[in-house]
Amino acid sequence: MTQLVLGLSAFYHDSAAALVAGGVPVAAAQEERFSRRRHDPSFPLGAVGYCLREAGAELGDVSAVAYYEDPALKFRRVLATYAGAAPHGLTSFVEGLPAWLGWKRSATRAVREHLAGPQGRTVPEVVARRHHESHAASAFFASPYPSAAVLCVDGVGEWATTTLWQGVGARLRYLAELRFPHSLGLLYSAFTYFCGFKVDSGEYKLMGLAPYGTPRFAPLIRERLIDVKPDGSFRLDLRRFEFLRGRVMTGAGFEQLFGGPRRQPEGPLTEREFDLAASVQQVTEEVMVKLARTARRLTGETRLCLAGGVALNCVANGRLLEDAGLTELWVQPAAGDAGGALGAALAEAYERGAPRTHPAAGHDAMAGALLGPEYSDDEIGAYLDAHGIPYERPGFEGVARRVAGALAGGAIVGWFQGRMEFGPRALGSRSILADPRDPGMQSALNLRTKFRESFRPFAPAVLAEDAKDWFDLRQESPYMLIVGKVAEAQRLAAGVPGGVSGLDLLHVPRSTVPAVTHVDGSARVQTVDGRHPRLRRLLLAFKERTGCPVLVNTSFNVRGEPIVNTPGEAYACFMRTNIDLLALGGFLLRKQGQPPWQEERDWRAGIPMD
Repeated sequence: MTQLVLGLSAFYHDSAAALVAGGVPVAAAQEERFSRRRHDPSFPLGAVGYCLREAGAELGDVSAVAYYEDPALKFRRVLATYAGAAPHGLTSFVEGLPAWLGWKRSATRAVREHLAGPQGRTVPEVVARRHHESHAASAFFASPYPSAAVLCVDGVGEWATTTLWQGVGARLRYLAELRFPHSLGLLYSAFTYFCGFKVDSGEYKLMGLAPYGTPRFAPLIRERLIDVKPDGSFRLDLRRFEFLRGRVMTGAGFEQLFGGPRRQPEGPLTEREFDLAASVQQVTEEVMVKLARTARRLTGETRLCLAGGVALNCVANGRLLEDAGLTELWVQPAAGDAGGALGAALAEAYERGAPRTHPAAGHDAMAGALLGPEYSDDEIGAYLDAHGIPYERPGFEGVARRVAGALAGGAIVGWFQGRMEFGPRALGSRSILADPRDPGMQSALNLRTKFRESFRPFAPAVLAEDAKDWFDLRQESPYMLIVGKVAEAQRLAAGVPGGVSGLDLLHVPRSTVPAVTHVDGSARVQTVDGRHPRLRRLLLAFKERTGCPVLVNTSFNVRGEPIVNTPGEAYACFMRTNIDLLALGGFLLRKQGQPPWQEERDWRAGIPMD
């Protein structure tokens, strides 16, 4: 039997499970998709159950369970941090110490207990991998490259905040690291906090805000907050931060530097927040470019693999391709802690002798990141019939044609097809789709569909063979993790009118696809090929009808909720928003004619909640 390794991340944020068979990912999912708790940190029982069912396996068939970090080493770092900050942070220390003296210190034991359950099931060997090793393994072993440099950048693992590696074949070679508390991820999170967004989830909002401002604070950041060397190594001025001393990221030090207290969550956005976002984004990009150049110099490799939370900064990724001397870049689509579950499993599998064969075929091992649950048309039909929900059943080809026509007519469509994506991006399985040519579509989607901030940009999905005619990209971007400019042929000649700034920039048309063109003329592009066959078929139908091979692609959820997993969750989101059509596999549901929406009714029932 093919060797199975189960990987787990848990107990901080974005808990997940991943199953690897013979060194190949076969299933992976975040726990939030089952618990419906955004960024759920709890033990991923739902995700574990799904992974085993997907493989037709039981826990006893698994050779090993790989946990994504070393809890004992992390415990020593936490104690050292408290000791070094004393007497500051006493309240945080008193509140947090009992957990660290208990289950957190021996998280692998907690893993065994959760897996054994009340039935006392036999649990395979549980091994702890290092946090950054898990990131590096998720980046390189899943990549399409036989060899590459590997760069991992995040907030902090056990001690490491930045690591450099070289991957060759089925081996990873550690090269260098930077250690806590000097962290590029924590620097970015400090500005996320100071600008009024939530740490560990609001960083992408800060990135989206950056183009509205000017980087006037960047010199101050370089002078007073971070000392960056030519090789990309850096040190933070810890006197300006609060994360060593308590539960907040910034305090008086930031307030003195940047002209007053932090913005309160949900408070008005001002020019200061725009400029702070632009400034820290610029500094982050500069550090990442220097680190990538160092990785290339130390390894002799011109291909780079990225993971860690900072690797989700797709604007910085675009800079790497332009300025770091790379020929190719591959970013793990689940680059954050959820992907650590997959990396831990891959590291353990290859250490146990699994063959790494996929690079010879010239493709990555992620199957388009489509590693989550899937629902058959029979299951979807049974759910719809059980709830008396009206539908048409034209089959998938009919759905694609009708949806293309509806999109061309201005409809907003919920698109639920095939296996759910692993990672934070919707890639055409659990997506909301719209016509990118409509200049009012960005506001309509943000305010009336997603119920979120108006400044948030949307990503284009484009047929891979047509991408060069619409966007300036040096390589494919199947996982929506690289930003490029809209192609010159699609840009509009008119510039920004005088006196227009801040959020008013939203209303200035910049291209023939304004709904996916950010205020700086850029776009976070997904190139669509055979890895996402159903989205590709729809794009072809839309192109046949309109001449445009591009669609708005955003995640199928509303603000504050995880992406939908089941048909019932898709239906609930459809009914609670201004989505016009819902495409569930081979079924098509129109808003008009649906029964009155009852929020209290459990529309998720009637189908397995994998």
